[in-house]
Amino acid sequence: MTKKLWVESTHRQLRASIAMLEAAVRSCPPALWQTPMWQDAQMSADFSRFWYIAYHCLFFADLYLSGSLEGFAPPPPFTLDELNPHGKLPPRVFTQAELLDYADFCRNKCDGVFARLDEAQLHQSCSFPWMEMSYAELLLDNMRHIQEHGAQLNMFLGQQAGVHSSWE
Repeated sequence: MTKKLWVESTHRQLRASIAMLEAAVRSCPPALWQTPMWQDAQMSADFSRFWYIAYHCLFFADLYLSGSLEGFAPPPPFTLDELNPHGKLPPRVFTQAELLDYADFCRNKCDGVFARLDEAQLHQSCSFPWMEMSYAELLLDNMRHIQEHGAQLNMFLGQQAGVHSSWE
């Protein structure tokens, strides 16, 4: 596989992952926006609410597209609280419109990253307190993370509201 083919394919698939997450956010009825999606005795139900899972996913999509904690700052109204290792919820529930804007921000950031991506950056080591890998692998890990939570959100919508999203 050539580098060009890998870069173009990964770009398209990462964009599609963001689009599927965005479709779930857009499809969520107001009655389910703050509903916990699962029960976990070791975790507050607040961390499984629909809006929070979508926010968490977009925050890390943004961070991993950056490739580093150094200099990273999400766009307002979002903060770095999501990095708290003890778990810290945002100060308020984010709206559907805010998370749709964040999805658009992430898609545009993705496009910018892939427009500038070169061989050296693909091999660059990306280190976070919880993992270390090349930027190429981080892009794939980011895609898996978005797909994981996008699938959770879409399954929840299907089970609770009969809402089904299309394949992007």
